[in-house]
Amino acid sequence: MRLLRAERGWSQEFLAAEAGLHRTYLSAVERSEQNISLDNIWRIALAFGVPASSLIESN
Repeated sequence: MRLLRAERGWSQEFLAAEAGLHRTYLSAVERSEQNISLDNIWRIALAFGVPASSLIESN
């Protein structure tokens, strides 16, 4: 998620607004301090316009 956000030049604030989530929650998820639900993965994927599976696949 952090990589995709950086590639697009999106701030955490912008992604949070697009996904309907709080910026501090996204920040904690990016730092692996907070687990993320499938529902929130789906919301973030919709904001990015990518399949949800692309956010959980390892490279």
